[in-house]
Amino acid sequence: MTVLTDVDVLRDVAAGRVPPQVARRDKLVALRAQAMDLVREQGLLQTRASWRIVPLEGEPGEAGSLCMDGQRLQAPWLVPSSGRLTAVACAVATIGDALEQHVGELFAQRRAALGVALDSLGNELLLALSRRVQDRLWAEARKQGLTVAGELRAGDPGLQLQAQHTVLQLAGAADIGVALTRTLMMNPTKSTSIVQGVGLALPVQTWSRCDHCRSRERCNLVKNAA
Repeated sequence: MTVLTDVDVLRDVAAGRVPPQVARRDKLVALRAQAMDLVREQGLLQTRASWRIVPLEGEPGEAGSLCMDGQRLQAPWLVPSSGRLTAVACAVATIGDALEQHVGELFAQRRAALGVALDSLGNELLLALSRRVQDRLWAEARKQGLTVAGELRAGDPGLQLQAQHTVLQLAGAADIGVALTRTLMMNPTKSTSIVQGVGLALPVQTWSRCDHCRSRERCNLVKNAA
């Protein structure tokens, strides 16, 4: 298992593109800058991540059943049309709960606009951390002569939400303080999990986890990636 801590993703976000829905209004740009100052000055960022590349036990079963480390995932989308799937990468990342707590304080102080800006910035920071984790994971796979393809998160059409227990266990979530509630929400809330296929000569996936999402047309993450 690999653990990553104290990653300065605030620098990544500050150097990146301002989200289009923010850039259209000077007031929102100013609020986002103020939120960045809060994160920086009050130490609201507590980045932690962990991941494992877990070898498969045997070949993928019928309907995409994948067995590894005594656990089972039903992830048919990860089974490639060519090449050979030999492992599954499971990762979890969080920015901690300090930022979310401060959002609540801002709303209690009736500073809702800044609270919304800080919450949105938290989503940007979590996405940036997720990308950092994937970059490290891909580099680790390349060192082993392996390729990485596909990206799923529990609750996607290709991976049931109930799989979250298995994903977090395989990723070592407990070691970085990430747990599941009874409703399968992650705690801290600003956390995410990632599942990717790993193997030999895997083809580039033509599908996306966003393909069947009903919110795709209005999703800011999709628009920002365009």
